[in-house]
Amino acid sequence: MPPQPLLMTETTTIPTPATLQELPATYGALTKVRLSMLVVVTTGVGFIMASVGPLDWWVLFWTVVGTMACACSANGLNQVVEVRRDKLMDRTKNRPMPSGAISRQHGWIVAVVLGYLGLCALVFFVNLAAAGLSLLTMLIYVLLYTPMKLRTTLNTLVGAVVGAIPPLIGWVAAGSELSIGAWILAALLFVWQLPHFLSLAWLYREEYDRAGFKMLPGVTGGEHITCEVVLLTTMLLIPLSVTATMIGMTGAAYAICTIIMGIGWSMLAYTFFRRRDRSSARRVFLASLLYLPLLLGVMIADRNELTANQLSPLVLQPIDDVPPAQAPTDSDSPPMAPNNGS
Repeated sequence: MPPQPLLMTETTTIPTPATLQELPATYGALTKVRLSMLVVVTTGVGFIMASVGPLDWWVLFWTVVGTMACACSANGLNQVVEVRRDKLMDRTKNRPMPSGAISRQHGWIVAVVLGYLGLCALVFFVNLAAAGLSLLTMLIYVLLYTPMKLRTTLNTLVGAVVGAIPPLIGWVAAGSELSIGAWILAALLFVWQLPHFLSLAWLYREEYDRAGFKMLPGVTGGEHITCEVVLLTTMLLIPLSVTATMIGMTGAAYAICTIIMGIGWSMLAYTFFRRRDRSSARRVFLASLLYLPLLLGVMIADRNELTANQLSPLVLQPIDDVPPAQAPTDSDSPPMAPNNGS
């Protein structure tokens, strides 16, 4: 009986276990430290934007430490699950587990310990709300987003939800209830991730397809649809970012800067939409790496200190708490229209 052809072939690599001196760099690659730093930055921005009065630097420190550990844990667990498919892509085959630098069990232990320590830091030194949101982020990333990558292109939207939660963690860590300002921050992170990731997925669409991942650029007609989505989402960021000024969270300088940055990024996205080539896709991706830190930096520099009266939380008031209407008395004066001539 002739041998059956293989649908996927793994690249043969000679395992090279990491030495003790190489372990720090190996752990950094396992946990995607640079990507985890982005989570820390957005969490810190949420904390700063929600703070009223002087910053509580001690709480901010533990918020950063806890969310960093949780983000590193989620990235490590993701690699533990996808180690076999990582061997099939050139951009991931040299990661610690596919390359044999550490075993799968080793990676699992490191990731679980980091997640446990991160959640403990948030529980004991910040608050339960921040710890709960961090745990929710990890669960969605590992148990929902990771398996969805093999089944549907909608995984990108779920991944964007994961990236939108960190500013909410920072917001509640500062002791504030989730208000419209928090949701605007989350919406900005959600929308930003779509052109950021889709431009990258377009560049590596063949590799994702070879590894069995369902990404939008790899499905029939998906290359063109991806270009459309990238253009529309970069354009959407312009009015969305300005809403922070509309509600009084930031000043006019922030609005002007974000409009200019949004137009610039949208022009690159339009070029990608027209040409659909690797160079324009790469420019869109690189611009996304510049856009977000500039946006968040300008937001902090031009922030207006929030108060509970300015941005009330999106919570419905119970009917029992509404004061009863009072019947008018003889001593009550009738309402008077303002005298414009006075």
